[in-house]
Amino acid sequence: MLTVDNISFAYDTKPVLKNVSFTIEKGQHIALIGASGCGKSTLLKIIYGLLHIEEGALFWEDRKLLGPSHNLVPGEENMKYLSQGFELQSYRTVAENIGQYLSNFEPELKQGRVQELLEIVEMMNFADTKVEHLSGGQKQRVALAKVLAKKPELLLLDEPFHNIDNFRRSSLRRNLFKYLKRNKITSITATHDKTDILSFADETIVIKQGEIVTKQKTEVLYQNPQDYYIASLFGEVNHINLSILGHESDQEILVYPHEIKVESTSPIKARVKNSYFNGSHYLIEAVFNNSIIFFDHDSQLTAPEVVSLSISDEIIQKRIHS
Repeated sequence: MLTVDNISFAYDTKPVLKNVSFTIEKGQHIALIGASGCGKSTLLKIIYGLLHIEEGALFWEDRKLLGPSHNLVPGEENMKYLSQGFELQSYRTVAENIGQYLSNFEPELKQGRVQELLEIVEMMNFADTKVEHLSGGQKQRVALAKVLAKKPELLLLDEPFHNIDNFRRSSLRRNLFKYLKRNKITSITATHDKTDILSFADETIVIKQGEIVTKQKTEVLYQNPQDYYIASLFGEVNHINLSILGHESDQEILVYPHEIKVESTSPIKARVKNSYFNGSHYLIEAVFNNSIIFFDHDSQLTAPEVVSLSISDEIIQKRIHS
């Protein structure tokens, strides 16, 4: 179990993290989300032992993590940290980079392990290619395999898929998190991409301006966001006053675009402004009650068409009581 106990950190005099506390159970997969500059990367570096803290403490199981001021070599032996810088040796091959820290005393075991990792990151055909000849996305996949080589107890990932082509990103995510679950490896993933979160994170930690806003089960957090900041981290979201929908209450609720439907019998009217093709649907931007509203629709709508919109009572009641 990882315990982060009331840590604070500043670069010079600029506070970056303030009184951060949480625990993570062994084997859990945690997402770390928040606006750019909120402190996600800094927190990962502190946990791994690259940055020293003056306030608070960190523990892995019952062992206190002392940080770079007490360790000759920065970084915890039982952890691996995948930064956005890759840290590969460009003049060596992909296989050599992945197996760099594996023992040479049992060459067959080493070769088998490297082959397994090449398959996870889908780089089998590049085993003998020098890293300097790879694209940015390919280097990122090699770096991921390298940090997995010695089976860390805790894996810290900083935007691990941001350089990888969309067509390969989904299968790589599935391969990675299946591997982590199978080997009971705990992970924390700092990301801006909701697809890194929704299918794979058991819980999600939200950071805002260096402070923990909440830590909840990912599905609960998404379905019942407590404020606009949290909801907006998952994509477009609407702030809607219930009185405009004909309710007596003037409470404001948060509604995702897919939760708003076009329904011809509804008295709620909106004027179409733009349609954005999103593959399986269109994201429609419209003017509603003198403000912008976004909703999903299965076909393109053309400005200045007026449509009738509805939000189910189930969604309204869920958001009222969240």
